[in-house]
Amino acid sequence: MDNLVANITVSVVFSLVGFVLLFIGFKVLDVLTPTNLSERIFHDGNVAAAVLAGSFIVGLALITAQAIG
Repeated sequence: MDNLVANITVSVVFSLVGFVLLFIGFKVLDVLTPTNLSERIFHDGNVAAAVLAGSFIVGLALITAQAIG
């Protein structure tokens, strides 16, 4: 039972670390682009900005998963 609790705890911690890294990565991408991506995606409904942000997040998630794993 102790092993199960330890594995769940490690999984939750790595999930939180991965989420924080993805959030920081998105904010860095947002700073590097000439416009505010969040505003373009959510307020203007710009599909191209959403595709850019989504592809960046997927790529960063793959890198983060390999680094944690």
